[in-house]
Amino acid sequence: MTQTELILLNFEEIRRRSTALWAGLSEEYYHWKPDPDAMSALELIRHVLGADHGWNIIINNGDMSSYQSPWQGRPYTNLADELEFAEPHRQRFLATVKSFSAADLATVDVTHPGNGRKRKLGDYLMRIGYHEAVHAGQFLSYLRAMGVPRPLIWD
Repeated sequence: MTQTELILLNFEEIRRRSTALWAGLSEEYYHWKPDPDAMSALELIRHVLGADHGWNIIINNGDMSSYQSPWQGRPYTNLADELEFAEPHRQRFLATVKSFSAADLATVDVTHPGNGRKRKLGDYLMRIGYHEAVHAGQFLSYLRAMGVPRPLIWD
């Protein structure tokens, strides 16, 4: 496997596990949150799904200064709707990642707009996977606090 193929496999495996976790949430808990300042369960799902659109702009060295989310103004409905709406953005993101060579991963600089930190593309892509994995852990804690069964994702 190439470095790019390994990064893509990591993204696919993280998303597979995230989706399995999200599927374990019944609609009655979509708007549950652990405290008033936290994201609701469905907001957390959208945050993860919506990040692909932003990541794709960032890794293409696009301008995020006037970022407009495609989700802006979109009502929260259900998991199936969120996944369907996010799919084209996910596919564009994965296609971009697939286009990177080993040389790109090692030499292209990416600047994160939130903190201005510059990293090599390969490093930045690994941090994207980490972002979603952290939120998967957060979602597991949500499910535990709700008192609902947690799907087994450790295969």
